[in-house]
Amino acid sequence: MPVNLLDEPELDAGTSAEEYHWTLNFGPQHPATHTTLRIVLELDGERIVKATPHIGYLHSGFEKLGEHLNFNQYVTIADRKNYISPPYNEIAWHNAVEKILDIELTERCKYIRVIIGELSRISDHLLCTGAAALDLGGFTAFLYAFNQRELIYDVYEEMSGYRFHPGYTRVGGVLYDFNDKVLDRIAKVMKSLPPALRDVEKLLFRNKIFLDRTRGVGVLTRAEAIDFSVTGPLARASGVTYDIRKDEPYLAYPEFEFDVPFATEGDCYARFQVRFEEIRQSLRIIEQAIRKLPGGPVNVPISEKYPLPDKGTAYNSMEGLIQHFELIMPNRGMESPKNEIYAAVEAPNGELGYYLVTDGSQIAWRTRTRPPSFIHFAVFPHIIKDHLLADIVAVLGSLNIIAAELDR
Repeated sequence: MPVNLLDEPELDAGTSAEEYHWTLNFGPQHPATHTTLRIVLELDGERIVKATPHIGYLHSGFEKLGEHLNFNQYVTIADRKNYISPPYNEIAWHNAVEKILDIELTERCKYIRVIIGELSRISDHLLCTGAAALDLGGFTAFLYAFNQRELIYDVYEEMSGYRFHPGYTRVGGVLYDFNDKVLDRIAKVMKSLPPALRDVEKLLFRNKIFLDRTRGVGVLTRAEAIDFSVTGPLARASGVTYDIRKDEPYLAYPEFEFDVPFATEGDCYARFQVRFEEIRQSLRIIEQAIRKLPGGPVNVPISEKYPLPDKGTAYNSMEGLIQHFELIMPNRGMESPKNEIYAAVEAPNGELGYYLVTDGSQIAWRTRTRPPSFIHFAVFPHIIKDHLLADIVAVLGSLNIIAAELDR
C-alpha cells in the first residue's frame, strides 16, 4: 500500500502532542546570529512553541574591568560594549563619572559630544537596518548603508586617529578639539547621507518580500513594552514616546529642535521605520550643532585637577606636566567622593546607564551598567512565540541585539 509522506503522523494512544515537538539550536553558528547568540527552540513543525535565549558567547568581564581601571582608562573598554556605536558608550560612561565628580562641561565640549553621539546613532541605525535587510535577502540595501558608515568612520579617524574605537572622551572633556578637517568630513556625511537614505528606503519599503517578512511580525504592544522596560526605538515603535534627550535632558540637547519619531504598530516594520526617521532627526541635530558650535576650550581648566592636559600643555608648562604626572601615576590623581549614582543617556538602542559606587579614589569601587540589548533580548521569547522559524531572522534583526551588552 503506498504511503503519503506528507501525511501528519497519527498520535499513538496515550501520547501527547508535546512528544512530537523537536529541539533546534539557532546559532551561534547561524549567520543571522553573527556567532555570538544562541537560541534553543522548541518547534511544532516550523512553528515556534518556545524560545530560550542563551548568552555568554562574548563574555569579556567589562564591568569588573571598570573596578580596576581609572575613570580615563576605562573609556577604551566602554567603547567595546556596543561596538557598533562606540562614541555613545564613551559619552554614557563619562556622563556618569562627571555626575559623581560634579563636573560641569564647557559649552563647546557639550556640542562636540552631541555631534559625535548623533553620528554614532546614525551609524548604529544604518548597520541595524542594513544587516537586517541582508539577513532577509536585501543585499543591495546593505551595501548602500555600509557605504555611508565608512564616511562616519572617516570622521572618527580624523578626530581621534582611530576608525572603529575612537576612545575620544575624557573626564571633563575630549581628546582633541575639532579642526577644519573634521568639520569637512562631517559636512561630507551630511551631504551624501540623505539621498542614500532615500535609496535604501526605496529598496526596502517598496519591496514586497521585505514588507511581507516584517509587517505584523514580532508585535510588541505598548503595554508590553512598558512592562518589559523596553526603551529606545523598540519602545517608540510600540507607541512609548520616552526619550531621555527630551525627558531628562543632558549635554546641549535642550538647545536643539528635533522630534521624537514613534509608531503604534509595534512590529518589525514599525521598528525599521522609526530608525530611519531617527537618522533624519540626528542629521537635523548635527546641522544645528555645527551651525551654532561655540568657541572656547573643550576641556575644563586643569586647575580643577580632573582633566588630562593635552600634549602641548604637558610638554610646555610645569603645571601641565605635574597634572599629567598626578593623574597617571598609581595611588595619586583625582579624588572622588564616597558616593553612588546612576546616570543614563539615550543611546542608539535605548537607555544606556551606569551605576557607580566610588570610595575616594579615581577608580570605581563598583561598576554596573544597564545596557538596552540585555533588556531587549529578554523580550525575544515573548514576541517570537507562535511565529514560524523563518521569522526569527526578521525579529532578531529588528531588535538589534549586541552580544557584548548581554555578557559584559
